[in-house]
Amino acid sequence: MTPNKYYAQDIKSVLGSLGTSTEGLTEQDAATRLNKYGQNEIIEEKKVSRLEMLLSQFKSFLIIILLAAAVVSALLGEIADSIIILLIVIFSGILGFIQEYRAQNAIDALKKMAAPTARVVRDGRESTIPAAKIVPGDIIFLQTGDGIPADSRLIEAINLEINEASLTGESVSVRKKTDALEEELPVADRNNMAYTGTSVSIGRGKAVVTATGMQTELGRIAGMLGKIERERTPLQESLDRLGKWIGIITLVVVAVVSILGVLSGFEIIEMFIWGVALAVAAVPEALPAVVTVCLALGVRRMVKRHALIRKLPSVETLGATTVICSDKTGTLTHDEMTVTKIFVDGRMLEVTGAGYEPEGNFLEGNRKIEPEKYNDLKNLLLISALCNDSKIINDNSVWHIKGDPTEGALVVAAAKAGIHKQEIETKYRRTGEIPFSSERKMMTTICETPEGLYAYSKGAPEVILDSCTRIYHNGSIVDLGSTEKENIHDTVKMMAKKALRIMAFSYKHFENGSVNNDTEKNMIFAGLAGMIDPPREEVKEAIATCKQAGIKTIMITGDHEITGSVIAKDLGLLEEGEMVLTGVKLDNLDDKGLDNIVEKVSVYARVSPAHKMRIIDALKKKEHVVAMTGDGVNDAPALKAADIGISMGITGTAVSKEASDMILTDDNFASIVAAIEEGRNIYKNIRNFVLYGLGCHIGEVLIVLIAMLAWQTLPLIAIQILWINLITDGLPPMALSVEPPDIGLMKQPPRKRDEGIITKRVLLYSSGVGALIAIQALFIFKWTLDNSGIVKAQTMVFTLIVISMMFNAFNWRSEKLSVFSIGFLSNRMLIYAVASTILLQLLVIYTPSLNGPFSTMPLGIADWGLILILASTTLIFVEAAKRIESKYA
Repeated sequence: MTPNKYYAQDIKSVLGSLGTSTEGLTEQDAATRLNKYGQNEIIEEKKVSRLEMLLSQFKSFLIIILLAAAVVSALLGEIADSIIILLIVIFSGILGFIQEYRAQNAIDALKKMAAPTARVVRDGRESTIPAAKIVPGDIIFLQTGDGIPADSRLIEAINLEINEASLTGESVSVRKKTDALEEELPVADRNNMAYTGTSVSIGRGKAVVTATGMQTELGRIAGMLGKIERERTPLQESLDRLGKWIGIITLVVVAVVSILGVLSGFEIIEMFIWGVALAVAAVPEALPAVVTVCLALGVRRMVKRHALIRKLPSVETLGATTVICSDKTGTLTHDEMTVTKIFVDGRMLEVTGAGYEPEGNFLEGNRKIEPEKYNDLKNLLLISALCNDSKIINDNSVWHIKGDPTEGALVVAAAKAGIHKQEIETKYRRTGEIPFSSERKMMTTICETPEGLYAYSKGAPEVILDSCTRIYHNGSIVDLGSTEKENIHDTVKMMAKKALRIMAFSYKHFENGSVNNDTEKNMIFAGLAGMIDPPREEVKEAIATCKQAGIKTIMITGDHEITGSVIAKDLGLLEEGEMVLTGVKLDNLDDKGLDNIVEKVSVYARVSPAHKMRIIDALKKKEHVVAMTGDGVNDAPALKAADIGISMGITGTAVSKEASDMILTDDNFASIVAAIEEGRNIYKNIRNFVLYGLGCHIGEVLIVLIAMLAWQTLPLIAIQILWINLITDGLPPMALSVEPPDIGLMKQPPRKRDEGIITKRVLLYSSGVGALIAIQALFIFKWTLDNSGIVKAQTMVFTLIVISMMFNAFNWRSEKLSVFSIGFLSNRMLIYAVASTILLQLLVIYTPSLNGPFSTMPLGIADWGLILILASTTLIFVEAAKRIESKYA
């Protein structure tokens, strides 16, 4: 039998299989086993060094082309050009490195979760040893507050509850027992096991260690994390494709132009230098830096919207997301048990407010009621506070529970009615109690009250009902008949269908003032309370927005199928025709079977980390870009395997944060929608400034090719080409990168994963703008050449291209919308960028010391009039094209 099946064996068989006994191991036997199994610790995977992280920033094809261009420029003596290119590349790389340096090792976080010491039985005696020295077969002791040091099979459980949220993701502590269970159960249902990384909420117990180190459930998760390799983001792939495309085209064009130049009579060395200049002009050397800055600015904006990005390219990946796989507890819900329904005296009341803050109302239908005016409700809430070992604490305006979450929810409900546990305990003094046990399924406290001695009980509805012979009805205590009991049972079933965890309450007065042996008999039924970890209010709207944006939301939870389905329906996540799949059913499906239905499933319940990995893989096979949210250790492998992993900043474990690409600082699913919108907008802006720059590069190549073929003359010299690139590819693209989202951006479907930055549409527009700039320049070049000479002709072309590009910058504030519809002057940064660029161009025209190096001369008012008229056609042309496209789209 494999280690994870010890839960299906009885205690005697488990001890026999592990070669141990309740007296524990001998020190000699423990030493032998330690040598065999190794230390009880998580093995650390190899870290990425700082140098490797820095070098990884320079691996893209576009960066390699730029580095090659810098080297060639330096060899040809163009030192200034070489330095500029290198500075741009280095700036881009350093920005990326700084952003990624924040990441730490996920396995380190796993190691920190391990308990430092443990109490064991060795040589028949109890002793405390380092947890790393524990071996399979050791007998360990557990008590309230202890961290579980190794995976273990319980052999003794006294009122024992273990919080397994870090492993299963579910907030409610698990009541433990020692009986053998069925052979096929998910981790969350193995209630006779204790797992590494979890902790004891209440009670005490004893267990035999079944697995240590990497063989534990936590170790298996660590192993999965170590095997998962990060895939390149769509943006990285798209930029690499763009770099290769530009590289090939550039080499061909430069070769053709250089050969034509030599054949036209130019010197070979001159044409070689000029060819390098044209190559640098054709390659958008500022693009990596602008993309990096665009992403970095996006990161800053997202922090304000409660999303913290750990790796820059992940920002853009969000924009391509087609599926969000979300953990339920703490992500779609509050991760705080809350009483939402109370059944008293035949009436069902609703309790508003979510979480542990004692704020909320009591409603009957749509009518608000005052609890103090209703003795039946007041009585039930009094019992829920007094038959209770938990309390609520306000720590710096943050409310939280000390004790069991279920009991805590009852204390909060009472506090909403003004019944505060800490206050009433001074008047209602506890004098005795009968503790809860898994066999009895109820708890009773004895309290001395101003009205006399009372017993207050709470527990499972069927058990409490069996102990009751009377019921509070219409202000009186009457006999509880079979009809009333049947009605209460029906109410319990109705509440259970809504995935509520139901607690029943009863009480009785000791008339003679003393407790007898029949404390829990002949009780008076007080009512029912139904509680649930409620969905976040804002999540429903966020899921609806995702649907509009063509993004499917899938719930993946360790909770029960019924609970998951109810929450999913309430959120609008589970609709007609969509499926719910459990972990057990998933195990019975092979990969092909899962592939066939994966797009139809909206809820996965009772799943393990391995199941989550299968789901992610199946969705990726269908070409989906998958985002995975989560907060527990169990989510870490899937967070790392997803295209973008999103962890919770408040409730998330250190492991989940380190495995993720993005952290939600407010633990709010709705913040994901804001992040997706930001991601889409960033990609839109990147594409827009590529569109903006590509037209210029195409135009330059066309101008030079046609001028050389037609007149054997260079319309631009090398330094002019480099200057155009420097000033037009600098500030304006930076300004375009901060454009806000277009109206309706979140009503568009996600782009396809393999859709690059350069699409047919982008190429068409860029070619059109490039051709228009070429026509303008060739006209003005020929006209000026015939009337004023080569220097003025080159100056006119030189300036026209710059001014045309400034008009073109306004075109690409939006890819599809008219710039006038979004406000021509609304992007102030673009206004400043355009003004600064024009000012720099004026400097090289009107500064005498720069006229020589740049081969320029001052221009007159008539020259500027002609340039502005021709350059403005760039804006007019694109505006007309957008209108035609929108009309016939």
